[in-house]
Amino acid sequence: MGVPDVMRAVRITRHGGPEVLELTEVAVPVPRAGEVLVQVGAVALNNTDLWTREGAYGRPDDPKALSGWRGPIDFPRIQGADVAGRVVAVGTGVTGGLVGRRVVVDPAIYDTEGPDAHPVGLMGSERDGGYAEYVTAPVKRVHDVTESPLTDEQLATLPTAYGTALGMIERGRLRKGETALVSGASGGVGLALIQIARARGARVLAISSGPKIDAVREAGAHEVIDRAGDIAEQIRAAAREGVDVALDVVAGELVSEGLPLLREGGRWVIAGALGGYGVTFDVRRLYLHNAQVIGSAMHTPTHFDLLMELARRAEIQPVIAATFSLDQAAQAQEELSRREHVGKIVMRPEFHPTDHGRTISGPPRR
Repeated sequence: MGVPDVMRAVRITRHGGPEVLELTEVAVPVPRAGEVLVQVGAVALNNTDLWTREGAYGRPDDPKALSGWRGPIDFPRIQGADVAGRVVAVGTGVTGGLVGRRVVVDPAIYDTEGPDAHPVGLMGSERDGGYAEYVTAPVKRVHDVTESPLTDEQLATLPTAYGTALGMIERGRLRKGETALVSGASGGVGLALIQIARARGARVLAISSGPKIDAVREAGAHEVIDRAGDIAEQIRAAAREGVDVALDVVAGELVSEGLPLLREGGRWVIAGALGGYGVTFDVRRLYLHNAQVIGSAMHTPTHFDLLMELARRAEIQPVIAATFSLDQAAQAQEELSRREHVGKIVMRPEFHPTDHGRTISGPPRR
């Protein structure tokens, strides 16, 4: 199949607000040895896009320094970690049998080649991502999902949100019959946590608010904690024997308020800091109760393999909140930052928007 020389892409040339996102034309990347070229069917948005654009990740030696996901950004950078599409070309050393296959890209850059490797970089931050018509990726990070009944939009929601959720659940060792507490439950990671935890046979308590509560309950939460009320008191009432595993993307004050609510041997897994990264808590609640606070960044290759098996069998059902076109990247990120939606926001390079770029279910792409 023919590949053009030039493509549309959205990139950033500096840190800042949505105004630094620029739609431009650039050369279509050429896959190097061991890589493939993917025509982007859909790319999902994540909080990592916002934080990378803003340079909000800081550095170990300077928490307020401007930084990408794991270090300084090499500008210009095309954003977008979560890509679903079709392979249209391959580099040397890659079998041509992948051409035409429908794929999801694992966006993680790992520290080693092993199955339990840790992510130390991210597509869209440490290498160019999917806010474009085409993107390259290492063939070992490309997963064939041709037979999945999920749409490209649904598949694109999986890598960061569902990968992060599965990584949290695996690292937190959530087991059947345990009680899980999910924060930020109406977001992409939160909904993924609810679906996967419930599928594992856990009892799920989810924190949400206002009009999102019904949607969170429909996603599978057994009990919904209203963020507008006394959160700790509601958790005590819903889990009288305590919480086994907290799956937290909010952090902030929730950590100090929630740690005493863990059962003996409970685990508090943190994969985000939407509520603030400065946390104070009583360490006696850890060592006296054999509790653990666990940091969780995305997933391992093993976790991602498990996720792709779920996708092929459609055992997870991602919720699409809105679909935008590439030239609406700034609008899409602003929509994400308002946090008024339920589910995931995606962009499609070939999407021609109606209703000012917002749709709940555009035509499926397979």
